[in-house]
Amino acid sequence: MEHVILAACQLPHQSDEHFQSSLDELEALAKTAGGEVIAVVTQKRAKIDAATYIGSGKVQEIAALAKQLEANTVIFNSELSPAQQGRLGALLSAKVLDRTQLILDIFAVRARSREGKLQVELAQLKYLLPRLSGIGQSLSRLGGGIGTRGPGETKLESDRRYIRSRMKDISHQLNAVVSHRQRYRERRLLNNQCQIVLVGYTNAGKSTLFNQLTEMQTYAENKLFATLDPLTRKMNLPNGFTCLLSDTVGFIQQLPTQLIAAFRSTLEEVTGAQLIVHVLDASSPDVAEHEKTVCKLLRELEADDLPMLTVYNKKDLLQTPFIVPKGALLVSARDINDRKRILEAIESQIMQQMVPFHTKIRASEGKLLSSIKLNAILKKQTFDQKAQMYEIEGFVYPETSIAAKLNQHQGSADKE
Repeated sequence: MEHVILAACQLPHQSDEHFQSSLDELEALAKTAGGEVIAVVTQKRAKIDAATYIGSGKVQEIAALAKQLEANTVIFNSELSPAQQGRLGALLSAKVLDRTQLILDIFAVRARSREGKLQVELAQLKYLLPRLSGIGQSLSRLGGGIGTRGPGETKLESDRRYIRSRMKDISHQLNAVVSHRQRYRERRLLNNQCQIVLVGYTNAGKSTLFNQLTEMQTYAENKLFATLDPLTRKMNLPNGFTCLLSDTVGFIQQLPTQLIAAFRSTLEEVTGAQLIVHVLDASSPDVAEHEKTVCKLLRELEADDLPMLTVYNKKDLLQTPFIVPKGALLVSARDINDRKRILEAIESQIMQQMVPFHTKIRASEGKLLSSIKLNAILKKQTFDQKAQMYEIEGFVYPETSIAAKLNQHQGSADKE
């Protein structure tokens, strides 16, 4: 494991609690990336130093500390400008990274699907382009023929040209993937499939909850960004209604803008949902800040007006009493009894978007009854032995084909 020194600068607008929480998060990110934090250097400043992010005295302190502790890497708790990173790299005898680069590195390791790998590569190239540096004409290459003598194209220029070309190529490939994903969404709409999306801060327990609700065994681990690629699986509600549940990438404070742009097609799964289930880690001391971060990113995706169910997870890790806001749930994703409570709450939220129905169906129309059970929420079903008819009550989305069939069936039943 790489030996890592963390460096952070506390500005006047940051409270001690928020600053410490951000540092703890940076340490968790470093561990996730495979580093061992051996020292933390902090400084309070009125504003960031334009040249080196922290003061010259702190730079000397970090340089001496890195030499003494044999640290390979210094990670700064903010995004460094290309000039700052270049100067710090020259002054410190260690590799210099910032928070953005660290998150990008974790994403690069965790990406599994072709789309995820392309998205991460695009974000990395966007980050790298302004930070390229060359060593002048010693790396230049000459062209052939009249008018091409001289220093020619430098290695730096050719690298920039390659990166821009690669970014263009990735963008074309991602556009194809985006249109493919859009067709999937359109097909779900045509099939009247109800979609529910899990969102939340990274490591809030979304994947564990996803496994419980869908009875699947997808990858879930107590690490930041354990899930990068969105997963969608069928989920059955207590009354038999089948909907789709999607797991999404976790959010984080200061999520790099390059990543938001690159992962936009993935995050757009949220915008087509009938219900958002916002999962929060109730045991985290910074749970309120996490909630604000997720809500801010949902506003950026223009998904903040969608119906939402808030679920506070990890109640088994709570050390102090927790007051649950009205309409929210306090659960443990691994508790089978809490699974039932969450499914009932989801069903209740969906029913609020539906319209009620009450009709009678002949015993011979078993296929229609089976379709109603799958595509609507059936609350009551009784069988009249004498009339050989089922009397059913429930809720259905008004714009679906099953709603049209129920209206048509109700109309013919009324005539009879």
